Amino acid sequence: MTVSELPASLRQYARFTPSRRARFGGNAMAAALESDAVFRGRIADHQREEFPALAEALNAGALPPAADPVDVAALAYLLRPPGWGELVEAAGGEAERAEAERAGEEAAREAARLREELTQAQSAARDETVRVKADLEAARKENDALHRKLRSALSDVKRGEAAVRKAHAESEELRGRLAHHRTAADSEARRLRTRAEEAEAALEAGRRAVREGRSVEDMRVRLLLDTVLDAAQGLRRELALPPTSQHPADLVDAVEPGRMTPGDIAQRALTEQDPALLDQLLALPQVHLLIDGYNVTKTGYPSLPLEKQRLRLLGGLSMLAAQSGAEVTCVFDGAELAVPVLLAPPRGVRVLFSKSGQTADELIRRLVRAEPKGRPVVVVSTDREVADGVAAAGARPVPSSLLLKRLGRT
Repeated sequence: MTVSELPASLRQYARFTPSRRARFGGNAMAAALESDAVFRGRIADHQREEFPALAEALNAGALPPAADPVDVAALAYLLRPPGWGELVEAAGGEAERAEAERAGEEAAREAARLREELTQAQSAARDETVRVKADLEAARKENDALHRKLRSALSDVKRGEAAVRKAHAESEELRGRLAHHRTAADSEARRLRTRAEEAEAALEAGRRAVREGRSVEDMRVRLLLDTVLDAAQGLRRELALPPTSQHPADLVDAVEPGRMTPGDIAQRALTEQDPALLDQLLALPQVHLLIDGYNVTKTGYPSLPLEKQRLRLLGGLSMLAAQSGAEVTCVFDGAELAVPVLLAPPRGVRVLFSKSGQTADELIRRLVRAEPKGRPVVVVSTDREVADGVAAAGARPVPSSLLLKRLGRT
């Protein structure tokens, strides 16, 4: 039946499960069957199709002897043949008799089960009594054994207390002996300390005597030296010798180390790609080597990530600084950094990153201008603008390939 075909009072239960529908809508369905003849007729038609033989017997006014009394009463109530009230009453009485018989049989079975359980319980109680008696006897024996052990333990405690008293007396005696030995040791230590002080006094007296003897000899040598110096000064005054201001080596024409500049190195017979040129530049006194970091790494190994480029270059510069002893500063462009770099500079190499809004080229030019005039400064970069700028400031530019060849040779 569709929801629209149901009585209004039963529509709210249409979507319930059968168990919930019987639980919550049973009274409503019973009321609808009693009051709604159409609804009862539809249900009766359905039951007539389900139980055709029983329905035909009820319509004939006969009560089938093998039928379930509950089914007979329900179908008689729905079909309502002539005399259906008597049929329902007769089926109800038959159902009550059947229920009473089933209850009697169930009671007999329950009584038999209870008698069996009582028999088992009595047997189990007898067994439990025997077991408890056995356990009680075992507990009594164990108690006797524990009493014996307790008496033995008390005897051991008394013996232990006597041993403790004896050990305490022995320790007191030993403590007295130790005090006596400590007093004797203190006396011996004071005696040895006195002897050590006497030995130190004798040693100091010996050292003082040695110093006095050495002072006499030093005095004689110093007196002889003063005599020679006074004689030399008298001879200089007599000859009126002026103090000398030149030496023979000063007259030889050459370039002194302090006066050599990176420009003088360029006049030597070396090409701009010869690593020996960089060695000569680094041999200048107090030379400062400035490196355009990414310019060198992107020339030598551009396929590596920036972090590995920096590590590879700084590793080579560390060895170069250790070999040459020159001041080495490597400058990287800070604009290419996504996050701050956690980098421990290698020994002998200063590592700088340009600030935000500033390029590495500008930082290199500032470093060159910060150096005093006359100090040798070598800048490694293939950037023509950087090379021209540092050359105008007095520094010597060299290409990045030259440094890479020098590091490769290392």
